[in-house]
Amino acid sequence: MASHTPALDPRTLTPRNRSGYPEPYRARVLPREKRALGDAFGLTRIGINQTTLLPGKESSMRHWHTHEDEFVYVLEGEVVLRTGAGEQRLSAGMCVGFAAGVEDGHQLVNRSDRPAIYLEVSNRDPEDRSEYSDPEVDLVWSPAHARGRFTRRDGSPY
Repeated sequence: MASHTPALDPRTLTPRNRSGYPEPYRARVLPREKRALGDAFGLTRIGINQTTLLPGKESSMRHWHTHEDEFVYVLEGEVVLRTGAGEQRLSAGMCVGFAAGVEDGHQLVNRSDRPAIYLEVSNRDPEDRSEYSDPEVDLVWSPAHARGRFTRRDGSPY
């Protein structure tokens, strides 16, 4: 739904507190709040979410995208960025970007004692699929035979 005003306060948007992840992965990310800023303005080529990640929660499983660039900007609090290179603490004012097709999974973890708030920005590519980097996470997002769904690595559905 497009906004009819040129600007808005993100706190006025209804937050989403859901995940498409199957269990046991869903419990690792929820509860969290995502406010779809891009949707509020009718943006169709880029997605922008303001996400609140509670202490002890993960933004996602460690993943990378085949066709989507992704950018994260920390607004409040701090999170730990996990990649193949290790871990890095990100605090308010820091940002990170991930180019499409680079096979180095990323994830944010809130190990602090207060919520963290950050912006997630990405292009919306219908051909995108996500691969998950941690061996114990048996997930693939949107393979060719199951567009818009999660499957196991062997292609079987959840």
